[in-house]
Amino acid sequence: MIGNRITYRTADGVRVPGTWRHAFIRNGDYFLTDLFIYADGLIDCWGLVTLEEFEEKLRRGWVATELPDGARASAHDLAAWRFSEARTRLTPELLLSEVRDTIDQLNGRPDSTDRCLAAVDVFLSDRTEENRAAARAAYLAIPETQRHYALGDMDRKDGPLQVLVTGPGEHLDGAPLGETVTQDEYDDAIAYFEDRAKRIAERPERVPADGPATPITPAIHLYQSHSRKPSDDPGTKALRNDFPAPVLVDGVTYPSVGHAYWALSTTDPGARAAIRDANTVYAAQETAAGAPRRDGWDQTRTAVMTALLRAKYTRHPALARILLDTHDATLVYDDSESGYWGDNGGRGRNWTGRLLELVRSELRAEQAGITLPEPGAPEG
Repeated sequence: MIGNRITYRTADGVRVPGTWRHAFIRNGDYFLTDLFIYADGLIDCWGLVTLEEFEEKLRRGWVATELPDGARASAHDLAAWRFSEARTRLTPELLLSEVRDTIDQLNGRPDSTDRCLAAVDVFLSDRTEENRAAARAAYLAIPETQRHYALGDMDRKDGPLQVLVTGPGEHLDGAPLGETVTQDEYDDAIAYFEDRAKRIAERPERVPADGPATPITPAIHLYQSHSRKPSDDPGTKALRNDFPAPVLVDGVTYPSVGHAYWALSTTDPGARAAIRDANTVYAAQETAAGAPRRDGWDQTRTAVMTALLRAKYTRHPALARILLDTHDATLVYDDSESGYWGDNGGRGRNWTGRLLELVRSELRAEQAGITLPEPGAPEG
């Protein structure tokens, strides 16, 4: 549950809401730290990862849910200790379910509790065993730690919900062996939900004046890579500036956007030729670092990169399709050499990611037949 633990990170100049919870990271020893969860589906567990990558870190024990006796643990600059008879309610599956629910909640989407209550409404309107089984499956999909709160009833907890989805004569989960739901218990649960539905129907509906908030699309992380040659199925690696995709600038063909960018950063003809012929973008950058920088480069480089990205995706329709297939996701671009072009764990400005989103929007406009205005000559 989010509660009042609200935070955010900035991506592409947009505040992405988030929350946090305590967790143990196992990096040799165990470290008590904060696990940050963001609405775009990125999780910071000593580095931003996608939900799928977070699941892998859970499976490998990087985010620890088992605390073995005798293991060393610490909270940075606060305390250190060893585990002794440690008890934890978490499992990898349970923590993953809670994190998924949290992302849904941050986006204003139905979480597992909401989906369960919707399935219960279906059952109450059509009381077939098939609908009961669907409601029971939805109940069991709620993280065990959150089931007590499903009805928002601190007196009866989830008791009526358990009884309803179990049915009379069936064994109640968590009940002593052999104990089953009685008809009286079931009738009481039915009455509880009928009364609850009446109270909900009588509540005045509240709709925000400016409409519902728009959910945030899961971010796509464009990790650092070092592609040397094109691939038939490059995936999002094709969106990296070092991906081999020739671009033409002033009659000169460069092997990649990165090569062209570094060549344009200098006016030295010899350096530009050497950058064009460099085996990798890293080598091109090293060559550019030893050449005289173009005057005003810091103020013009963003426009140069914008033009190069437009050229790349105009010349290579297959790569444009890969970019368009990211839909409206935030593109988080890593660049260990630059906090200007890369996001770098939320510490950089992510200009490459932002410009990719701009070019993606322009491609969408072209698909939609929208004519964008061309720069015109000044009047007068």
